[in-house]
Amino acid sequence: MDNQNNNFINTNATETNSSNGFKTAKPPKASKPQKEKKQSSGAGFGKTVVLPFVSGIIGATLVLGVCFSVPTIRSEILGDSSTNLRDDNSNINYNNVNMNLVSLSNISDTGVYVAQKVLPSIVGINVEYSVSSIFSRNQSTATAEGSGVIISEDGYILTNNHVIDSSSSSSYYEVGDASKITVYLYNDDTPYEAEIIGTDAQTDLAVIKIDKTGLTAAELGDSDTVQVGEWCMSIGNPLGMRSTVCQGSISALNRQITDSDGKTYNVIQTDAAINEGNSGGALVNSQGQVIGINTLKASGEGVEGLGFAIPINDTKDIYSDLIQYSKVRRPYIGITGSDITEDTVKANPTFDLVVGAYVRSVEDYSPAEKAGLKIGDIIIEADGQTVESMDDLNEIKNGHQIGDTMTLKIYRSGQEETVELTLAEQP
Repeated sequence: MDNQNNNFINTNATETNSSNGFKTAKPPKASKPQKEKKQSSGAGFGKTVVLPFVSGIIGATLVLGVCFSVPTIRSEILGDSSTNLRDDNSNINYNNVNMNLVSLSNISDTGVYVAQKVLPSIVGINVEYSVSSIFSRNQSTATAEGSGVIISEDGYILTNNHVIDSSSSSSYYEVGDASKITVYLYNDDTPYEAEIIGTDAQTDLAVIKIDKTGLTAAELGDSDTVQVGEWCMSIGNPLGMRSTVCQGSISALNRQITDSDGKTYNVIQTDAAINEGNSGGALVNSQGQVIGINTLKASGEGVEGLGFAIPINDTKDIYSDLIQYSKVRRPYIGITGSDITEDTVKANPTFDLVVGAYVRSVEDYSPAEKAGLKIGDIIIEADGQTVESMDDLNEIKNGHQIGDTMTLKIYRSGQEETVELTLAEQP
């Protein structure tokens, strides 16, 4: 909406006082001078004082009438800073309502700026897979599409693991690993073949690379400073339609979402459209900085505007490891376990149980075995923090580096004990 400037012309009224001249009369008779003088004095007073005064009042009244007919002038004169609105349906008066209009041109300009800045850093990804079927001895080929974000000018591209790793099988068919990955740059129909640098199913992230330099790397933002309600834009290649932008806002932060494979992710929720093919694309802020990697959407009847992105801060250590080691190096304890909840304790009063992470198995030569952990132990604390589940234990562990020492408090045979273990690299 364009801003409208009302120009007001201030009219300055100038009063001109005019003096009435009196002609000198012939000398009257002696008995009439005072009478003649009195009549002349009254006429002069009316013309010189009363008439200008009345004219001034009438003029001022007209000026004020015109001014009060213009709302903005009336508001300035009366100092009225509020606007009273009446809802004819409810007969409620709304006072102190801010009636300032928002210029939509500013929002439009922001969208144009962000799109122009970020689009050169977003790529389209086409993937070919080999498919084996029990109905045919010959392998067939399946294709899939996705998006990616350029993170270096020499060709490294961040995307989702599920974009390039769609390995799956059923009783009738088996889909193998990607046999060919092709990347398309912005405003460039040249196909660039990509190689897989590293994948990580746990975080659903992957890095691929094309043999090209001079690319426009995306500017990465700080996802820890993102706020609910903040403007954002989703950029990717939905349904193969390359370089598509969709605007929206941040709907929620730190959502815990579990996918169809049972993996749980900490994500940003947005109502900016994320469709099939957007996976691996960018969620960006109003500065054109990438704040998330589009990864999931909720679908189904009655579902609309529920998209999810991995916070960009959570990806930085992951893609650094993928580039350097072709895998993610994680600290490792070496146990499998299950959760002991309050309900479990109440349902099994004959067993000596407490709330915590129950150790079901201990791997050979693992940090857990070296520290003396045994099957049946219940871990109730780690580094002084309460542990009520395996997720709690893993979250604390993942805050450490390989080689760090963890202090665990365990419940064993009715007694609490403390053990220390040195984290190793996960095999």
